Amino acid sequence: MSGVEPSYRPLPAFDPARLDLTDPYPVYRRYREAGPVHAVRSPARGPTTWYVFGYAEVARVLARREFGRVDPATGSAAPLPPGYAVLRQVVENWLVFLDPPRHTDLRALVAPALGNGPVDALRPRIRRIARRLVDPLVDPAAAAPFDLVAGFAAPFPLLVIAGVLGVPEQRHGWFRERALALQRAGGTRADRSRAGMAGAERAAAELDAFFRRELDARRGPGNDRGDLLSALVRAADERTPLTPEEQSATCIHLLTAGHETTTGLLGKAVLALLARPELRAELRADPALLPGAVDEFLRHDPPVQMVTRWAQRDTALAGHAVRRGDRLVLVLGSANRDPARFPDPERLDIHRDPARHCAFGLGIHYCAGAALARAEAETGLAVLLTHLPALRPGARPAVEVRYAPDWVFHGPERLTVTAGEAA
Repeated sequence: MSGVEPSYRPLPAFDPARLDLTDPYPVYRRYREAGPVHAVRSPARGPTTWYVFGYAEVARVLARREFGRVDPATGSAAPLPPGYAVLRQVVENWLVFLDPPRHTDLRALVAPALGNGPVDALRPRIRRIARRLVDPLVDPAAAAPFDLVAGFAAPFPLLVIAGVLGVPEQRHGWFRERALALQRAGGTRADRSRAGMAGAERAAAELDAFFRRELDARRGPGNDRGDLLSALVRAADERTPLTPEEQSATCIHLLTAGHETTTGLLGKAVLALLARPELRAELRADPALLPGAVDEFLRHDPPVQMVTRWAQRDTALAGHAVRRGDRLVLVLGSANRDPARFPDPERLDIHRDPARHCAFGLGIHYCAGAALARAEAETGLAVLLTHLPALRPGARPAVEVRYAPDWVFHGPERLTVTAGEAA
């Protein structure tokens, strides 16, 4: 031996903005192997941001009450610039941004309608919607590339949730435009320009007015339409009274929260299948494998890569002192590939048991719409595999895949494919 000690260059402070959106996982691995938790100190001596990469540490933060959704310094989980009153009113009443006891009461109203039983009853309708979207694309002689996101992955979950809520399906384009405008006001693709925030405020006001009218139409004897809006009105009247603002915000959240994540799940699952012809053949031959495959797609490449929590009191995490008011960014995409939890985690294996992956979160904020998202993904993929068996990448690689500029809601915003037989 030379007697020279090896030198190691410390990792720079983690910065999600520098991630390669097409494949962030090598970077996650570098940080996770260096340590499960990494601090980014505020230059102004403000709260520290902790990026959490290890599965055990992510699971702990998600499950423990000393970490919450609300910043104790501001009382808000969705910081917005001053003004924009309707946008603030809507977003701050979303289930995902609430802590107990408000979270507990609101989830008790919403969760029963999205449980396994009601979702199983919806599966025939979900399949009809998928077929209706796919049928125009079924042409064995077709050679023209098309965008699978615009033609299928984006409208599909919106049409499903519109039916669950009881609002007109034909407005799904209108809903998506406004949902995307809301999303541009937050998250990592935030447009905090005056025009961007004004667009988000306008979208929030239009959706709020729409759902207030729909909710009002379901109040009173004889006005129950058997949909989720009616169930929300009935449950709120009978058990947990909600203000009109809370009811409308809940509807907007249900409409918008699931569609972008399911769109990402479908787009990335199709990408995985395009790269693995043998897996496509296996799933077509045995559709009973699809439920396990969907969970493995979720583990291997989740549509939500990061979520945020705030320390509600001084505590410790992986040997680090975390102070009340510190921000914790849980890197779900890294936790789901932690070899301490999942053997050979980089490999996509639809036969593994991906139990307790954290793509839907864990603990009290476990995704209330998880059963619906699974049903949409299983059904959507089954229809694509059955009716577009020759699906393949589009002819021009430069436009095959374009990822949305977002490292939280992660997935292709354009996916060019061809449905016809290869030449």
